[in-house]
Amino acid sequence: MEFRITHKAAGGRARTGEVQTPHGLFETPVFMPVGTQGSVKAVSPEDLTDAGVKVILANTYHLYLRPGHPVIGRLGGLHRFMNWSGPILTDSGGFQVYSLTPLRTLTDHGVTFQSHIDGSRHFIGPEEAIDIQETLGADIIMAFDECAPYPSEYAYVQRSVSLTTSWARRCLERKKRDDQALFGIVQGGMYADLREISARELVEMGFDGYALGGLSVGEDRATRERVIRETIDFLPTEKPVYLMGVGTPEDILEAVTLGVDMFDCVMPTRNARNGTLFTTAGRMTIKNARYAEDNRPVDDGCHCYTCANYSRAYLRHLFMAREILSYRLNTIHNLAYYSRLMADIRTAIREDRLTEYRATFYGLQEKGLG
Repeated sequence: MEFRITHKAAGGRARTGEVQTPHGLFETPVFMPVGTQGSVKAVSPEDLTDAGVKVILANTYHLYLRPGHPVIGRLGGLHRFMNWSGPILTDSGGFQVYSLTPLRTLTDHGVTFQSHIDGSRHFIGPEEAIDIQETLGADIIMAFDECAPYPSEYAYVQRSVSLTTSWARRCLERKKRDDQALFGIVQGGMYADLREISARELVEMGFDGYALGGLSVGEDRATRERVIRETIDFLPTEKPVYLMGVGTPEDILEAVTLGVDMFDCVMPTRNARNGTLFTTAGRMTIKNARYAEDNRPVDDGCHCYTCANYSRAYLRHLFMAREILSYRLNTIHNLAYYSRLMADIRTAIREDRLTEYRATFYGLQEKGLG
């Protein structure tokens, strides 16, 4: 992987860049849709391409359990298995194991846990996480980390940072493939000194990029932005910075101004299936009666397949009737919105008008839907 900064915003941290991978190039700042089980829910790879998506995320934990990474490896790797020719990032499974807190046992060696599918017992440590991801064949893989719950006592988070550092070193030692980039994950909860310690220790090891983990776990936006601001100072400017699991348009915009390059979140896809559509004027709840005879597209400024062909009235009808097509059309639109949002942000950075763009963005949000 090669990361090249193409423009730095005047008087700020925001920047644009290019990430070159074995499966193609993507520009940053970038949003990665989540394809948990080797599929972005409700849409095909062709839909993703048409919506402007360049890179996606898949989940190590879920693919390990089903169908199993050896199966995917024997079938040619994840790209061939899911028919996606672009770049893929796989997370390490650490967050999913964290979410199974009642079903897990944590030690220095790794985590023993029960499958959420059938209750069977499994073990994943740093070495196993790397082995799984190397078999899957993603372009960017993540170090195995320990994500502290929120809120957590200082002593617990301190222990979490120590584990994360130890596991990160073991991930580096285990990694064999030279065609995959490995990112380290900074932990430390909401404690500035622990975030600094985690960042400094990971930077000393020399990862290909750095992720901010342990956020979007219940903290408020002000706290999250403080942690980002305080942590990013300790990360090398020549490496990409990835904010894990944060995905509202507002949160993305603010994080970009703080110097973040990469994002992922289930928000656009999950909201689509729940009938919430993103527009330049804010969120639209398509089930509302006001759209029953509205012949306009979801967003007049959007040229996605959904907006080019279907009305708000029809999308409401599909959602109320629980038609499967509702999921697909809503998801296509939301992913196209996110792709356009990131493209607009990149343009604003390159033209040194990010401040003006932010003002326009929030102004349209305040004006609301017509």
